[in-house]
Amino acid sequence: MGYINNNTGYPKDLLASRAVIKRQNFALIPPDGLVKNIIPGFENCDITILATPKLGASFVDYLVTMYQGGHNLQGFGDDGIEVFAYVIEGEVKVKANEQSYDLHAGGYIYCPAGVKLYLQNLVSSSRLFLYKRRYNPILGYQTRIIVNHVEQLERVNYENMNNVFIQDLLPKELGFDMNFHILTFLPGASHGYIETHIQEHGAYLLSGEGMYLLDNQWIPVKKDDYIFMGAYALQACYAVGQQPLSYIYSKDCHRDVNI
Repeated sequence: MGYINNNTGYPKDLLASRAVIKRQNFALIPPDGLVKNIIPGFENCDITILATPKLGASFVDYLVTMYQGGHNLQGFGDDGIEVFAYVIEGEVKVKANEQSYDLHAGGYIYCPAGVKLYLQNLVSSSRLFLYKRRYNPILGYQTRIIVNHVEQLERVNYENMNNVFIQDLLPKELGFDMNFHILTFLPGASHGYIETHIQEHGAYLLSGEGMYLLDNQWIPVKKDDYIFMGAYALQACYAVGQQPLSYIYSKDCHRDVNI
């Protein structure tokens, strides 16, 4: 009998996945199950669509790999849609309202609703975390373009713990109906309690590994995993291993509940 050449696309073992999908509740999406999508405007790019309204999110998250010459010259975003981009690896030129910026790993940009974001890869390959959401305006307040790098942000002790740190990527102003944060746990650190709240999260793990509690289910997580946490999904984590566990995540905020 012949054998399977494991240098091809054939599986090396029984098909299995760490993915857990609980629509309207939570999801863990590891990198080994991601599939590529073709989205108009993104050229020479691999794109995976992560959380969407089909999963239960009010936003859409993407993971994008931009190759040599990769770009989006059509513009990411639309009327009524706010967008955000974070550079995980590489270097990318971003453009919004005729202003251009070069962002390397840790750099990010937020564009208000109606302001399109243009992207161009500057190196052999770059990886981006993208987000879009329909903006919820309130009278008398507005947003603006934000461009920054995480190295410029204050790292604050999270809820009075000296081994957990948070960085706020966007201003805490009423004009902004969402924010992005980076939460970092030193090895052995954890949340101070199990959180239960109306806010949703889409989280991408930047480093480390740990155990994440999602609706009373403890799940191993590690670098490059993606987690969706829906409204009222119980959530908390412990960092394990030798490296800090760090992840970037979105949060809807600064708005009352419509009924």
